[in-house]
Amino acid sequence: MKLMIEFVLKFFAIIPLRLNHFIGSLIGRYLYLTQSDSKKVVSKNIELCFPSLSCSEQQQLIKKSLIETGKGLSESGFIWFNSFENNAKYITKITGMEHLESNKPVILLVPHFGCWEITGRVLSLSKPVIFLYKPLRSKKQEAYLISKRQQGDLSMATADKKGVIKLQRAIKNKDLIGILPDQDPGEEGSLLTPFFNHNARTMTLLVKLARKNNAKVLLTWAKRLPYGGGFELNLMPVNILSDSGAIEDDIVLMNKVIENLVTTQPEQYLWNYKRFKSVIDYSS
Repeated sequence: MKLMIEFVLKFFAIIPLRLNHFIGSLIGRYLYLTQSDSKKVVSKNIELCFPSLSCSEQQQLIKKSLIETGKGLSESGFIWFNSFENNAKYITKITGMEHLESNKPVILLVPHFGCWEITGRVLSLSKPVIFLYKPLRSKKQEAYLISKRQQGDLSMATADKKGVIKLQRAIKNKDLIGILPDQDPGEEGSLLTPFFNHNARTMTLLVKLARKNNAKVLLTWAKRLPYGGGFELNLMPVNILSDSGAIEDDIVLMNKVIENLVTTQPEQYLWNYKRFKSVIDYSS
């Protein structure tokens, strides 16, 4: 099975991105037409987060979202099995690189939007980057994934005490750190806070590090362009530290920042992730 998966990923790495995304879109259409588990999760999330859309509008968004999900699957081979320099060739436009130059530590807030995998790889060509990640249950799968992600000046830190120490050390060295905060980390190190008007368990680490280190936070995303046209990389300063200083208020601000990005192109968000699994039943 591992050899088959690796063969498929390598195939997606060598074909043109336009064909890669075309096949990915077919995968997404298949997920939509076959009543897949992904479709069930995406449907539940979109019904929750976009109640003002009509049933037909919701179905259109569900279909578009699964097509983008398919592209995300196929482009993973393109990302992992090509060099960082090769990945960078497909960035057609970069906005906000000047914000990396700062006297303050810089934290990259990277939602699961567009092609988030390419952000760290491209930015590490300019400056060392450490990304936080949640370890997989399978040690073999984790080792394989790390071998593809951790290369050159891109390092990975586990989402545990050891990883947090590694991030703090990177901040002191003025290296970039990247965190994808829009996933359910479990009860420890998280709070239930609104995301699209529904409570979702949200990690506290990013806002804690930002406040402790007086860091500049950059919302970072790579928008996927249509027809295999590549990606646009964006870095935008955002304020996620509330006037009250309360961590709950900080997280509300952070979630709102992510919401605002998602609403620009909601189909490019990772809706097939069970974002609200702590409070709702996805099996119903």
